[in-house]
Amino acid sequence: MSLAKLFSPDRCVLSFELFPPKSDDGVQDLLNTVVELNAQRPDFFTCTYGAGGSTRDRTLTITSQIRATHQVPVASHLTCVGSTRDQLREYLKTARERGIDYIVALRGDPPKGEASFTAVAGGLRYANELVELIRNEFPHFGILVAGYPEVHQEAVDATSDMANLVRKVDAGADAIVTQLFYDNDDFFRFRDQCVAAGIRVPIVPGLLPVLSLKQVQRIASLCKAKLPNEFLSRLQQTEDLEAQFEIGVDHAAKQTQGLIDSGVPGIHFYVLNKCLATNQILGRVTGLQR
Repeated sequence: MSLAKLFSPDRCVLSFELFPPKSDDGVQDLLNTVVELNAQRPDFFTCTYGAGGSTRDRTLTITSQIRATHQVPVASHLTCVGSTRDQLREYLKTARERGIDYIVALRGDPPKGEASFTAVAGGLRYANELVELIRNEFPHFGILVAGYPEVHQEAVDATSDMANLVRKVDAGADAIVTQLFYDNDDFFRFRDQCVAAGIRVPIVPGLLPVLSLKQVQRIASLCKAKLPNEFLSRLQQTEDLEAQFEIGVDHAAKQTQGLIDSGVPGIHFYVLNKCLATNQILGRVTGLQR
């Protein structure tokens, strides 16, 4: 199903993001987890794409196998990092041949050890250029792009960050999936700013359930996501990992319910290749018509 048809006013789309494990055993464990996640009847799965394309083969293996086994649409991430235009075209041709439905089009992070992103000779500099290439040469694919409720950490300011997002949408993106956040007010503010900028495609909040205090502090520091004081205080009051897990699930369930109640077009979970937290969260919310 096309992304345009997938998002409709009377339902909330559900999607899960996976990442490629490093070993064949890890891939099998992930595919077992997908069986449990698929019981939630997601509308699609996405799978990330390693730095410099390091996991491209595994990404395609995972996504194509999920599609074949579960008959559910799948999306491959694709970045500009380390690839020429022709190499990107080859990946897209292979993805099309293997039945991939959607592409999550990203510029990508600078390679490890480098402070800023630099395109390779014959490559692309920005995500909007990748979106344009896909839209013009591979119109079969639905295209998702990233949005940043708390502003991309490399952006000069919120205004320039929004201008970048508008360029991606204007180039042909079908929907926006946001970076993780822990305060719904940040998402609502961002959504209002998108509307004011003339963006009309679906804006889907991305949520990363907290599994432990250590985990969320590390991830939040990487993407500069703020932790609400009350939520952080609750996590800091106990060293028990099971208690921290429950606090994280409780917070994410309340976030999810609040977003659904506000009429978001979808919810995208960064599941970290696990299912327990996500299954518990979805068991506590209402309004997701599956």
